[in-house]
Amino acid sequence: MKKLLVGFLTGCLMVTVAWLSGATSVEAADKKLVIACGSGDNRSQDCVQHAREWGDKNGFEVELFVNPQATNDALGLFQQIFAAKSSEIDIVMIDVIWPGLLHKHFIDLRDYIPADHINAHFKSIVDNNTSPDGRVVAIPFFTAAGIMYYRTDLLEKYGHQRPETWEELTAVAKDILSKESANNSKLVGYVWQGKPYEGLTCDAIEWLDSYNAGNVVNSKGEITINNPNAVKALSMAASWMGTITPDSVLNYAEEDARGTFQSGNAIFMRNWPYAYKLGNNEDSPIRGKFDVMPIPKGTKDGKFTGTLGGWQLAVSKYSKNPEAAAKLVQHMTTKEYQLHRAIEHSLLPTRPDVYSDPELAAKQPLFVKLLDTFKNAAARPSNVTGKKYNRVSNKFWNAVHKVLTGKVGAEEALRDLEKDLERIKGRKW
Repeated sequence: MKKLLVGFLTGCLMVTVAWLSGATSVEAADKKLVIACGSGDNRSQDCVQHAREWGDKNGFEVELFVNPQATNDALGLFQQIFAAKSSEIDIVMIDVIWPGLLHKHFIDLRDYIPADHINAHFKSIVDNNTSPDGRVVAIPFFTAAGIMYYRTDLLEKYGHQRPETWEELTAVAKDILSKESANNSKLVGYVWQGKPYEGLTCDAIEWLDSYNAGNVVNSKGEITINNPNAVKALSMAASWMGTITPDSVLNYAEEDARGTFQSGNAIFMRNWPYAYKLGNNEDSPIRGKFDVMPIPKGTKDGKFTGTLGGWQLAVSKYSKNPEAAAKLVQHMTTKEYQLHRAIEHSLLPTRPDVYSDPELAAKQPLFVKLLDTFKNAAARPSNVTGKKYNRVSNKFWNAVHKVLTGKVGAEEALRDLEKDLERIKGRKW
């Protein structure tokens, strides 16, 4: 009986303390922000550390929400959280192709962030982050474009110049492989992102653009993928399989390609700028032995290219602290922090004023060298297709993957893809 009485009194005391401290608990909860800015790697740890510095100065506890590494998986998770109108996440780092899909879940940052700060970023990306009803739903965090990495030491060893077209790249890779295989039996010619996911869409958009084959769906919403130049582009890519590109690439994402190239086992690699600094780390086998260039032209009459990538910071409309979250986004997108991330993590700034900084030119000459590529990168058709983009991209990468595996020819795949996209579009995008 005494134990029951003691338990009852203890329970009452706990309830009383909880009731008396209720305001404090609510206040503590209101002083917490959760930011989703990566999958837990060094870049996301740097992100949350910088966010916490702001939090310490402004009385907020900041936590990192670790999301899946694969963009498709991360998107699916965020969509579930938003569908539930959960306040679990305050700030979300979103892919450049997501604003058209997710904009209704984000606040208008113009209500909290000064116009001069928003307009300090590349206009094309700000426009990309503007919803159909005119709301700025995200601030550019860092940008990117696909680029080609190549082994300078191997090209010099066998007397080759940097290739300008896909045909030249193929010939160079074949020649070096035939002569260097005795020194490195693991060496392959060219690695990229061949897994059926958004990364393959990025690679394939570059193939199309390099051949002047359009962008799957043009700015008017017209489906343009079924054309002769697109057939040439995909046929060229399919010809690499089993010759300069190993079949294992059909399961490669970014890090798989980087691992092969950085270990010294590939001559060429398509990837994003982040791999440049990692390749030059002190423990990297290829340090000082590689350089970068734009994605090659399809033909002499084609164009150098690179798919537009990059990430933005958005504030969830379900956040309990939208004003504080917006101010943190403003803090995370300053010139000073973009310069820091450019130097430390090879993440491309989205502010023109950062590119004129002498420290950037000294420590990241790559960015200055390829600035035109980054400015003129080929965008995926995410804006024009809006909420249907994910289905469009899914159909596109699967069609491309079938061509690469040899299941169908390029002509048949693009003919079928055109029909699939017409069904997805219906009356309108």
